[in-house]
Amino acid sequence: MFRLSLAVLAAALFDCSGLHAESEAAQSVKPTPVIFDTDITGDCDDVLALAMLHALQDRGECELKAVTISKVNPLAAPFVDAVNTFYGRGEIPIGATRDAQHRPSLYLKLCKTLDGESLRYPHDLLSSDDAPDAVEVLRRTLSESEDASVVIIQVGLAANLADLLESKADAISPLDGPTLLRKKCKLISVMAGCFGPTLGKPRHDEANVVNGIDAMRRFAELSPEDVPVVWSDYRIGIAVAYPRESIARDFSYVQHHPVREAYLLHSGPNHDRPTWDLTSVLFAIRPDDQYFDLSEPGRVVVDEKGFTEFHADANGRDRLLEMGPEQAIRVIEVQRALSSQPPRHSSSQ
Repeated sequence: MFRLSLAVLAAALFDCSGLHAESEAAQSVKPTPVIFDTDITGDCDDVLALAMLHALQDRGECELKAVTISKVNPLAAPFVDAVNTFYGRGEIPIGATRDAQHRPSLYLKLCKTLDGESLRYPHDLLSSDDAPDAVEVLRRTLSESEDASVVIIQVGLAANLADLLESKADAISPLDGPTLLRKKCKLISVMAGCFGPTLGKPRHDEANVVNGIDAMRRFAELSPEDVPVVWSDYRIGIAVAYPRESIARDFSYVQHHPVREAYLLHSGPNHDRPTWDLTSVLFAIRPDDQYFDLSEPGRVVVDEKGFTEFHADANGRDRLLEMGPEQAIRVIEVQRALSSQPPRHSSSQ
């Protein structure tokens, strides 16, 4: 009995030391620096994706360094500022394009909603015109980051990254756009394109491409060969729709929640919205967690009509997300949990 007790004690001590070592190892992993480039105007999946990033930052997995906006709407930057402030991070830099598609919105007006005489969702930016240019924010954020550290998540038009790739040396950095990206960025996670049959058609002209064909073509052609680009296409997001039950129940820890209210204004209470943008966030921050598989390396080509093709190439820069039925179940659940996770620090508390 005494020997058995000693053995049990030794095993327990070993387990504890192992857990301690795992804890120390987890603490030693630096959060992934992220730039979130979004067309947050039309669809509500951008809002869910932004909420996911804040949840992942609360968990120590990433650090949202900047948000850049790739469509033109005067309320886009104020809305992003309001969401960031809700999650306790109103200081995050926000940049906005001046030269892309103008887009109306069903939900950006939330940033102007009043409860009495006070903003329901406080923020400082009053107009997208008050935000610096997106390329300026991209260049500054990259130049101030460690080499080969930044992940860029592009979930919208490619206007900002295409313009970054054509940018020249300036007061922010002596490096031109491609060199700056090559030096500072380790991955670009993109939601764009459709690389197979869907909706009863042999191919589909996906919105992030067709609403800015020239920009997406420039991005695909000019991106550095040694910075990996992983594409989540239209069919991935369709397969992992956001459950309406989550909107009904999971955000009730506060009376007013910008994510829930944006979703309802856009899609209503009886729709499971595809999570296109969320999948690019999930892969970018948790690339090794087996939520997705990757295609063989290759090259993405964007034609003049906005259709996308993937050509296998062992030396290619691009890869596509792939996902099986069992993975889809996991993706739906983890995206729900992260999108609805209560903020660690919130302006509503």
